[in-house]
Amino acid sequence: MLSKVSSFTKPFHSPFRNDIVGSFLRPARLKKARQQFAEDQLTATGLKKVEDELIIDLIKKEEDVGLQAVTDGEFRRSWYHLDFFWGLQGIKKIQTAGWQLHDGTRARGEGAELTGPLGGRNHPFIEHFEFMKDHISTGIEVKQTLPSPALFLTQLEFPNVIDKTKQIYPTEDALIKAIAQAYDEVLADFYKHGAKIVQFDDSAWSNLIAAKIVDHHTNNYNEFTLSELNTLKQKLLKVNNLTIAGAPDGLIINAHICRGNYKSNWAYSGSYANIADPLFTQEKINAFYLEYDSEHDGGFDVLKKISTDKWVVLGLLTSKNGKLEEKEKIMQRIEDASHYFNLDHLCLSPQCGFASSEEGNILTEEQQWAKLRLIKSITAEIWG
Repeated sequence: MLSKVSSFTKPFHSPFRNDIVGSFLRPARLKKARQQFAEDQLTATGLKKVEDELIIDLIKKEEDVGLQAVTDGEFRRSWYHLDFFWGLQGIKKIQTAGWQLHDGTRARGEGAELTGPLGGRNHPFIEHFEFMKDHISTGIEVKQTLPSPALFLTQLEFPNVIDKTKQIYPTEDALIKAIAQAYDEVLADFYKHGAKIVQFDDSAWSNLIAAKIVDHHTNNYNEFTLSELNTLKQKLLKVNNLTIAGAPDGLIINAHICRGNYKSNWAYSGSYANIADPLFTQEKINAFYLEYDSEHDGGFDVLKKISTDKWVVLGLLTSKNGKLEEKEKIMQRIEDASHYFNLDHLCLSPQCGFASSEEGNILTEEQQWAKLRLIKSITAEIWG
């Protein structure tokens, strides 16, 4: 069993030993305010006041539990991804059938569609970041979570919107370049305002993990051929790496590789083996946040594919339910992972956010914080 190893290097930047993915359960007061705003019973100013107060309270709770990089819990968003897309130039909000989950149910049906050339100027998330920066304590960093460029690419190539996409960008290469340019405009703006850490939440790879994709019209799963799988992997890698290459020097960019997270449900399961090459071998990312909360998520052997200069954040505690994991079992799993990837470059977090959409997962706020306290206790015992 692992014991405290004080000689190991402590991360001086993101990721930190005890970390988070980003989203937190929305307090009842926030849910009520958002409902009132939707029903024209509360002004935008009134809603922002509630958000501001609850985010300030959240920051204090994050700091108290020992986090060195904090988020706003995505309290100003409805989704982990769509709100960012809707804030770009050339995008509008649309209604969809909703993506299918592993048990056949569907998520709330909203999406994004192209209306014109893409742009990332004056994104509303910049103001959200500024608010965070004004309310954190000295020595604490803000982690800005964003959906990945690869996820945006897949959104714009969904069957229900691809015809509109091709009207603006007739070739996929032109679309990929436009996405990277729009993202880099946003990233440059974040950096100019003092951002040091950006995390790409990337569920675009989830169907490739299982080597199959759901047909949202028939609810049947279609298997990828090897050629199709390789083509899809390369285009996701291309748009992510092109964006990273154009990002400001000095901006830390990490990635959370997600299998889907909606009201304690998910879209796909399986080992990372199908995507380890090229994702782990070629993506120019600083750290991978990986989901390992279930026996269905595969083994740690694929970690050998990741270069030793990168960091791996093990998502060993589930955000899908409130049952508190056993400390000894989590420490044993970290030891198991260390056989394949240097313990000095491992960190610990929940497997995903607690509320990738505003509905949130099925657990209580106290259970949420108990998991983070456990993570802090484990990392202190192993790394000091």
